[in-house]
Amino acid sequence: MKDIENREDIEQLVNAFYAKVLKDDKIGFFFNEIVQIDWEKHFPIMYDFWETILFDTMKYKGNPMTKHIVLSKKEPLTSEHFERWLLLWGHTVNEYFAGERASEAKERAKMIAELMKFKTS
Repeated sequence: MKDIENREDIEQLVNAFYAKVLKDDKIGFFFNEIVQIDWEKHFPIMYDFWETILFDTMKYKGNPMTKHIVLSKKEPLTSEHFERWLLLWGHTVNEYFAGERASEAKERAKMIAELMKFKTS
């Protein structure tokens, strides 16, 4: 298995991750019912976000925290939701990639989840 090396790898990871999320019985409803995301717009934002995180490209411009705080007011985000998000993310990373950036993707996700858990509670 190779490491996460470029944007195409990030796109593969994000697409595979959200395919799992949308079918998930614990967090899928956030995306399918509560928010009803426009995926054509959302995917490029997620690609930019993770490319910025993993490659320091500064492509992402936005504040994900604000959006999740607003979401949590509509439907409370719980520790269980964040744990499921991390589980699915980790499984998806491990399914496709191995290496330094793959490990960083999982570690950064943990830090993001902890911060969001704190900010939305």
